[in-house]
Amino acid sequence: MRFIREVERLKSVERTAWTTSGRRESTAEHSWRLALLAMVLCGEYPRLDRLRVLQLALVHDLGETYDGDIPAVAQGDPAAKERVERAAVERLAGCLPEGAGRELRGVWEEYEACRTPEAKLVKALDKAETILQHNQGQNPSGFDYEFNLGYGAEWFRADEMLQRLRGLLDADTLRHLEK
Repeated sequence: MRFIREVERLKSVERTAWTTSGRRESTAEHSWRLALLAMVLCGEYPRLDRLRVLQLALVHDLGETYDGDIPAVAQGDPAAKERVERAAVERLAGCLPEGAGRELRGVWEEYEACRTPEAKLVKALDKAETILQHNQGQNPSGFDYEFNLGYGAEWFRADEMLQRLRGLLDADTLRHLEK
């Protein structure tokens, strides 16, 4: 119960993306839609561990629980960001029985290290979901759509399906830039 009560905080952590109704998106909403995106695309990757993909999607932003989201455009020192997020995950893991806490840390660390095929897919889809929200949301005037064109591009080079997805995302972004 303590863990579930703690992670409820993510419902109130605002991101720099806007929803279609014009309000700021929460980290919890982003993580939920990322998990759905991963679930529907997992069929394209029959060799991947589907459960692990979903676990990675669900825990990837738990590090934002206490100190919030640091937008990509505002991230300075990646090591400092990682230390803050690791401390949050450690704190959350401490709310769980020892084995469950160890598992939570392991999933989060796998995502951070991004060495497994599952983590690499979730990393790319995390970027994709963010770009999708940027393009779909009711953004304030002056929103920087151009940011999308370079955001996380390196994570889409791994395979053909991700490259096609990136092409669709970039085309959608370009439509916004032409307005």
